[in-house]
Amino acid sequence: MLSRKITALFPFLLLLFCSTVCSAMIVPFMGFFLVEGLGYQPWIIGVYSALAVCLTIIANRQFAQRIDNGARVFPLVGLAAFGYVLAVFSLSLSPKLWTVLTIGVFGFGVGSSAISTMFSLGGNLAESHEIERSRFNSYMRATTSTAWMIGPALTFLIAYQVRVEAVFVAALGISLIWVCLWWWTLPRDIRAEAKVASGGTEQNRAGSSGLWLAAAFVFCLSLAHSLTFSALPLFYVQEVGLPGFAPGVAFSIKTFVEVIAIFATPMVIARFGMKRALLATAFLAVVTIQILASVQSFPQMLAGAALEGLYYGFYASLGISYVQSFAHHQPARATAIYWNTLMVSGLLAGPAVGFIAQAYDFQTVVQVASAVALFSAVVLMAGRGKT
Repeated sequence: MLSRKITALFPFLLLLFCSTVCSAMIVPFMGFFLVEGLGYQPWIIGVYSALAVCLTIIANRQFAQRIDNGARVFPLVGLAAFGYVLAVFSLSLSPKLWTVLTIGVFGFGVGSSAISTMFSLGGNLAESHEIERSRFNSYMRATTSTAWMIGPALTFLIAYQVRVEAVFVAALGISLIWVCLWWWTLPRDIRAEAKVASGGTEQNRAGSSGLWLAAAFVFCLSLAHSLTFSALPLFYVQEVGLPGFAPGVAFSIKTFVEVIAIFATPMVIARFGMKRALLATAFLAVVTIQILASVQSFPQMLAGAALEGLYYGFYASLGISYVQSFAHHQPARATAIYWNTLMVSGLLAGPAVGFIAQAYDFQTVVQVASAVALFSAVVLMAGRGKT
């Protein structure tokens, strides 16, 4: 019965997959393109990232408010898709810095809002098909993780085998598929129905404070992950002395285990409860990141990558459900806060990695990430109410 309900939502998951592949092709590539493709100094990456992320955060907030007020979701997803098409089309014609910092920032900034919008709609679709929101969150997170297995690998393969600028042409082709899927699979009048808040003012205020504590937890554990994600490739190659292909293998192992962990999340919630499962995940992250910081061989790297995928898979699926549980009457707002928190943590991780590595080394960055993960457990324990 459940598989039949999920099958009915397959077109929606396919649309989410395609939009995430488009995002995954560009997000890790733009820094490489600016430095290696255009020959600029690394500081320009920060300028581009800050502009694009700020625009995405604004778009997520505005779109979430509209969704919670009962606006149609179809045009919001379409705006994101056409913004992305505009950016990759412009860069395929004129791969210049001015294009990146103008049309690229606008297009990719607005285009990145699609994932938050789709997750906001997905929870409503799950309930309308009598599927637990947390279970369908797992399917959506597994879909996005699978897309991230494909997008970056495809991007760098094209850049290596053809030329750097060819990535934008390929992304344009895939984005046109995104537009077609949006046009043919998403109903024109679909909405994520607004819910009336229940309880008195005190209860709603408590829920709001709980929401921000949940967001603080997500920020800390996401920052810990972003620090390790940025530092580990250089740590493995420069400081441990592993071959250049090692980080790619580690990423593949991590993502494979991550998808398995995501699908196991509903059973974990049913057995232990959401908050206890998250607390165990946070402590697993602390131990895992310490293991990653002590890697000295290829087999140790593979074992660490598997553990990293295990904790991050649980966290990726549990985290969004935990944040949403504090705002049943405004699920789109909670979803936007979740995705914006991920973006801010990722934006801050880059400069932090550079500063710490410059002063010490990349191993120290990973060790600091373990401390940040430990602090996330403290923040989670400070939260009240949800089990």
